[in-house]
Amino acid sequence: MTVEASPRLEVADFLRHLADERQLSLNTVKAYRRDLEELESFLTEYLGRSTWQWADGDVDRLALRAFMGACSRRGLAKRSVARKLTSARTFLSFLHLEERIPSNPGRTLRAPKLERRLPGHLTRTDAAAVFEYAEHYAKTNTLAGTRTLAIMELLYGSGLRLSELYGLDMDHVDRATRQMRVMGKGAKERIVPVTGAALRSVARYEPRRAEALAGEQAALLVNHRGGRLSRRSIQSTVRACLQHAAGAHGLSTHALRHTFATHLLEAGADLLAVKELLGHVSLSTTQIYTHTSKERLLRVYRDAHPRSE
Repeated sequence: MTVEASPRLEVADFLRHLADERQLSLNTVKAYRRDLEELESFLTEYLGRSTWQWADGDVDRLALRAFMGACSRRGLAKRSVARKLTSARTFLSFLHLEERIPSNPGRTLRAPKLERRLPGHLTRTDAAAVFEYAEHYAKTNTLAGTRTLAIMELLYGSGLRLSELYGLDMDHVDRATRQMRVMGKGAKERIVPVTGAALRSVARYEPRRAEALAGEQAALLVNHRGGRLSRRSIQSTVRACLQHAAGAHGLSTHALRHTFATHLLEAGADLLAVKELLGHVSLSTTQIYTHTSKERLLRVYRDAHPRSE
């Protein structure tokens, strides 16, 4: 007797592939899991039976379109529907490459057209206010005060992601070359420059860090017990700083990364160089930061065009 495999077996294999072979982050793997579990639950109801199989052709283009329609009717944003379709496509592509299904039924499906959302960022005036506040806090010479300034300087000065800052160890920062080694998405390592202001803030924070340590600790950012500072604590620190100094409610650590890219491009930095600094795989990801002000565009036009006057 042949025992039919559960649809979840293929999903489990795919998730292991993402974690072990592609080395995607835990949060990314969890997002794929949620999307695919939701898809499986919908298909069981849509097909009217729990014995359906990926390999038997039960899941076709029409079933995937119905899933997208159901997501839209639930009031999900277009971006969320597009992400769920991407999860399904990537999974089905994996099954096709593994020769478990004859073709990928989601390959020709169109995702909902998305509006290009401009990422939240600080103006130069707001950024100056934020660092004035952080500098003032650091003058308390406490662990929290000096650490806050170091966090803000590293995020804005090098355009780091939250996960990259969280994972920084002391020996990742090379003061001599003014560079540091960070681990980006997909466990991809890159070297980024460090500002002089960031290095000075780290030097200012180091004595307070040493006082907090309860033994050997590689982490650059530590809590009052000497352990590695959590992602949530970093996020809370940044949110509080942005709200106190610039009244920027709702902005997170990523806003400083957006600000880093925006200010570089506004100052005339090359788009490809900014792409490398941010650790983006695709140039199209970096292009969203080219939301330059109309004033700057007019200034460039007037300076560059021979007939502008």
